[in-house]
Amino acid sequence: MEKKLLLGDEALAQGGLDAGLSGCYAYPGTPSTEIMEYVQRSPLAKERNVHRTWSTNEKTAMEAALGMSYAGKRSMVCMKHVGLNVAADAFINSAITGVNGGLLVIAADDPSMHSSQNEQDSRFYGKFAMIPFFEPSNQQEAYDLMHDAFALSEKYSIPVLVRITTRLSHSRSGVVTKVAREMNMLHMPGDVKQFILLPSIARKRYKGLVSSQVHFEKESESSIYNKYLNGKNKKLGIIACGLAYNYLMENFNEDNLSYPVLKIVQYPLAVNLIQKLADECNELLVLEEGYPFVEEQLTGVLKSDLIVHGRLDGSLPFDGELNSDLVAKALGIYVSETQKVPGIVTNRPPSLCPGCGHTDVYLALNEAMEKYGKGRVFSDIGCYTLGALEPLNAIDTCVDMGASVTMAVGAADAGLVPAVAIIGDSTFTHSGMTGLLDAVVKNSPITLIISDNSTTAMTGGQHSAGSGHIKQICLGLGVKKEHLYEIIPLKKHHEENVEILENALNYSGLSVIIAERECVQTFARRKRQEATLKKKNGSTTIFVEKIKH
Repeated sequence: MEKKLLLGDEALAQGGLDAGLSGCYAYPGTPSTEIMEYVQRSPLAKERNVHRTWSTNEKTAMEAALGMSYAGKRSMVCMKHVGLNVAADAFINSAITGVNGGLLVIAADDPSMHSSQNEQDSRFYGKFAMIPFFEPSNQQEAYDLMHDAFALSEKYSIPVLVRITTRLSHSRSGVVTKVAREMNMLHMPGDVKQFILLPSIARKRYKGLVSSQVHFEKESESSIYNKYLNGKNKKLGIIACGLAYNYLMENFNEDNLSYPVLKIVQYPLAVNLIQKLADECNELLVLEEGYPFVEEQLTGVLKSDLIVHGRLDGSLPFDGELNSDLVAKALGIYVSETQKVPGIVTNRPPSLCPGCGHTDVYLALNEAMEKYGKGRVFSDIGCYTLGALEPLNAIDTCVDMGASVTMAVGAADAGLVPAVAIIGDSTFTHSGMTGLLDAVVKNSPITLIISDNSTTAMTGGQHSAGSGHIKQICLGLGVKKEHLYEIIPLKKHHEENVEILENALNYSGLSVIIAERECVQTFARRKRQEATLKKKNGSTTIFVEKIKH
C-alpha cells in the first residue's frame, strides 16, 4: 500500500491501472484529459505495455475499448460529457452486446460550463443505457470504486459508467493505493454471437438487459458506497449524491449532523434506502451536482404528500455548480456575504497566445471578408474559438465539434454565398472530414480554412491524428487540387495570404485553405526539450572523453 497525492482524474487512472487495465482510450477534453495523460506517464502502464494512445474521436475510442473487452481484457474509455454524445451510438449498443473483459466508460461532466457548451448530466446516459453507474464523492472513493466497477462489469458482462465532475477532476487529495492486480489473459467471448446485433439476436440481448435491472438495483441497495447515516432530527432527510456529499460535510461532520442522510454513489437508485429515509422524515432535500436527476425520479417512489426540496423548487439554483454556501442556505444556515470585488478590478477575457498562428489567419480573413460584411464565418471548437472576442471579432458560430463545415454548407444551401468555415486540424480529423465530404459531393460554394497548428492545443498539446496528413486527407476526400491552397500564417506573408483568401472566396465552388504553423506553446516546449537533451548529450560526451584520457 502506498499513499499518493492525486487529482480526481489521476485517482481514476491509477485505480484503473491497479485493477488490471490493459487499454485506455480517449480523446482530450477538459475536465477528462488528465486521466489519459496520467496513464501515458505511468511507469506501471509502460512496464505492462498498457495501450495508451489518443484516439481520433470519442466514438472510435469507445469502439476500440469495446474491441479490447471483446478479447477478454479490461479497458476503459475516457471523455468529457459532450464527448459521450459523440460516442453514444456505440455506448448505448454496448449495453445490449454486453462485454467480455471489464469495460468502464468515464465521463467528466462540467457544471457551470467552465470549458464547455452545455451542462448536461451523464447520469441520464447511464439510465438511458440501463447500465450500472457510479459518481464518487472524493479522490479515495474514485480510486477504490474502479476496482469494484471492473468487478461489477465482469460479474454481469455489462459496461459500467463512472461519472465525475470538474471540481473533483481537478482537485487533489491523498489516496491510499492497493497492490496492482494482474491483467486478464486473452480469452474470447463465451457466446460467439454476443456482439452480432442483428435484430433476432439484439431482441434476445435486450430482454436479458431488461431482466438484469433487478440485479443492478440489488447491487446498489447493498453497495458499500451507498451509506445511510441516521440522525435524530426527522423533520428533514437529506439525499446527497457524489460530490454534493462533500459540500454537505463542509457545513457539518458525521458527528454533529442531526439530520438523517442517504449518501448515493452507486446507481441505479437504491429505492429501498430512499423509501426508508422518506418514511422516517417529514421533508427531503436532494443535493446533487448537475441536473435534478434523482429529484425527478422521486415522483412515484415516495408518498405523494412528502415535500421535496432541491433544484426543482428553487431551494438550490437550477444551473451551475453546487458549493458549500449554497448547501448551507438550502439548510437555513446563515452564510456571511463575501467581500465584493472592487470596481477597479475587471475581468480579463481569455485571448490567443502572443504569436499564435490563428491570429494571423484571422487578420488575413477579416481583411478578405471586408467587402462581404459580417455573419458569414462559421467556426468550431478549439483555441481558435477565441477569435470570436475582441479585438478580432472574426467568427460568428461555435456549436459542436465539426459543425463549422456543415453549418457553412447549410448556409450556402440557403443562399448565403460566400460562406466560410474555419476549423483546427484535430477537430477536422475528429468530426470535420465527413462534413467536407458532403461539401465535395455537392461542390458547395464554401471556403474551408483548416488552421493547422499540428496539435490538440486547447487541452494542452496532445497528439493530433491529422498531423502531417491534412493535405492528403483533403485530396483523398475529393477536393480539387487546383482549389486546395497552402499558406503560412505569418505577418510577413499577410498580403499574399489575403490574396489567396480573396481568390478562394471568389470561386463559386468548394475551396480549401490549409494554414499550417506549429502551435507557439508546443514549439517552445519542443525547443526546451531539445536544449535539455543536447545539454545532457554534451555532458555525456565530455564525461566519455575524460574517461578515454
